[in-house]
Amino acid sequence: MGNKKKIALILLVIGLMVFVYFAYNYLVFIKEYATSDAVFIRSDKITNVSFKRVGGKIIKMYKKEGDIVKKGEVIAEIDPIDYKIKYDQVAKKIESLNKKREQLNIQIIKVKDELDLKKNIGEKKITYLDDEIKSLKYSIAELNQNIKQLKRDYKRFKSLYEAKAVSKRKFEDIETNLLALQKKKKSLLSKLEGLKKQKSVAEDELKMVYVEYKNVDELKKSLESLDSEIAATKKQLQDLENLIEYCKLKAPFDGKIGKKFVEEGAIINSGFPVYSVVDTDSLYVEVLLEETKLKGVKPGCEAEFSVDSYPDITFKGEVKEIYPASAATYALVPRDISAGEFTKVAQRIPVRVSIDEGDKSILKVGMGGEIKIKRAN
Repeated sequence: MGNKKKIALILLVIGLMVFVYFAYNYLVFIKEYATSDAVFIRSDKITNVSFKRVGGKIIKMYKKEGDIVKKGEVIAEIDPIDYKIKYDQVAKKIESLNKKREQLNIQIIKVKDELDLKKNIGEKKITYLDDEIKSLKYSIAELNQNIKQLKRDYKRFKSLYEAKAVSKRKFEDIETNLLALQKKKKSLLSKLEGLKKQKSVAEDELKMVYVEYKNVDELKKSLESLDSEIAATKKQLQDLENLIEYCKLKAPFDGKIGKKFVEEGAIINSGFPVYSVVDTDSLYVEVLLEETKLKGVKPGCEAEFSVDSYPDITFKGEVKEIYPASAATYALVPRDISAGEFTKVAQRIPVRVSIDEGDKSILKVGMGGEIKIKRAN
């Protein structure tokens, strides 16, 4: 055998040994690790932020793509002038309504006080007249008794006078007293009639006072209506205050600006996206792992990965969750396999992996990479 053949044989043996070595190590590796190049950086909190309920010209953009933001930080503003003008108009309306309310309240108090005074005077006057009428009726009743007695005396003395049993003077004295009492009774009856008329007038006046109280009730209803209008206008003012505040776009959480959709000076409507904000603290790895590689992959399994942008930097984490459906399940246009004609393709199952070690500041949502997951025994 020539030297060349020996050398070729030796090289072949060495090549076979190297192939066997690498093949064995590869088999050991794939048995111990599940690998995938369908790796993507994701975030639990990524959102497009827009102006709520307000629109207009953007007068200030405070952030650019990649800038760090803090929750509640103002990142953009639109011109609030229209809302401020409306605010001032509504504020003046409230001021005017409050003045009107104050005047109406003063009017109610004044009218009520006057009516209370009239009512008090009227009731006292009726009570006084009732007492006077009662007293007068008592006097007339007493006078009637006296007149009745004098009439009996008058008849008796008249008989005696005609029989010349009493003097003319005594008889005339009885007659004079009787006429005087009758005259007094007439006067008292006239006074009684006058008091009754006064009482009737006082009662009518008191009824009018009670009628006028209804005007106070109407004024109170007007006041209640005015209070309702003031309350509604205050809500309108509060809403405008909110709208003015909404002219300042604030970051919803700590993170970074992922994308800027508009430029300063643009005119936008409410709800139009201005920035996309990414929460860099909630980054994780989404792995689309072939179903044939799922064996031994469980929550808690250690993982190492790198991203294509920084292939020399290694990140570590662990499997947190294996999703219950394949990625194809949620495709917008799912495969039609009802006819039974299809090409069998290994489905990919989404696996969530945490990022526990490594410089997360260099990671961006959407980056791709490669991963190896240590299988559980």
